[in-house]
Amino acid sequence: MQIGHLSLENSLFVAPMAGVTDRPFRQLCKSLGAGYAVSEMVTSRRDLWNSLKTSRRANHEGEKEPIAVQIAGTEAQMMADAAVYNIERGAQVIDINMGCPAKKVCNKWAGSALMQDESLALSIAEAVVEACAPHRVPVTLKMRTGWCQQHKNALVLAKGFESVGVQMLTVHGRTREQGYKGQAEYETIAAVKAAVAIPVVANGDIDSPHKALEVLQRTGADAIMIGRAAQGRPWIFREIAHFLATGTLLAPPRVAEVRHWLLEHLQEHYSLYGEFTGVRSARKHIGWYVKGLPQGEDLRQQINGMDDSAQQWAAVAGYFDALGDRMERLPEWAGAAAVGVDEETMEIAA
Repeated sequence: MQIGHLSLENSLFVAPMAGVTDRPFRQLCKSLGAGYAVSEMVTSRRDLWNSLKTSRRANHEGEKEPIAVQIAGTEAQMMADAAVYNIERGAQVIDINMGCPAKKVCNKWAGSALMQDESLALSIAEAVVEACAPHRVPVTLKMRTGWCQQHKNALVLAKGFESVGVQMLTVHGRTREQGYKGQAEYETIAAVKAAVAIPVVANGDIDSPHKALEVLQRTGADAIMIGRAAQGRPWIFREIAHFLATGTLLAPPRVAEVRHWLLEHLQEHYSLYGEFTGVRSARKHIGWYVKGLPQGEDLRQQINGMDDSAQQWAAVAGYFDALGDRMERLPEWAGAAAVGVDEETMEIAA
């Protein structure tokens, strides 16, 4: 799998999710089988580049390459400048956000709202490509099937984006109007794949090895991108990789393995965010990991009242120690991803 001149380990990608796909989460997913991960979206507004939120999102220290950064905005020159800003901070791929459905983003005509103005969308893509070309940094783009059911224009836009030099397209199989509701459709993704020569990535409702194979077969896509299904279940990438390679399913992970992954994840999380923010923002990750597990809800309620990282970490360690005494591996149904999570539960970039 290639993005421009960059080679990827495999065709299993981590989706950019605001408030989720930070450096610790990306690193964990990569260590568990993801071949590529895109950062949370970074605003193109220059006045916010020095904010704490943006500086954390632009932090790639120790991250396994290639480093891909998603940028969001509404003006071609601002987006071009944002691309260069992130390249100077280590970005090796720039991804343009035209897929976010959140009201906070779309009300400013960023994200998937750009699909309503095809000429603006193309001018932004062209400006970003031109800004990245001198640095030999490929530009990719993530979009939806369209703004609404009556206006699915992903196919038209895909051809335009390819013509101005975008080197990979990711299509989420929903319109902006759908948000994350209903079911993703893959016919539009298949049509885009058939119409362009650049790699196409399928995204939407891929939550199991069997679904991954089905989507690849139905769309002909070059890769798949997984978002919500990796929340609390980052090992889904190794499960899918094993199934695609062998046709057999991996056994659920051992409780001891999950304990190690989560505790290491928490340490990296606290290190990036600091004590105050780290403890609070870690709660959602812990909740996803233990969803559906015995006494998992009790742990979630317990850690929601904790403000100390050492106390939170110890509570999680103790929980998995006790769980390990009861079972060697997670139940087959455990680690169910937050596929039904509403977009408003995710933090959205300023």
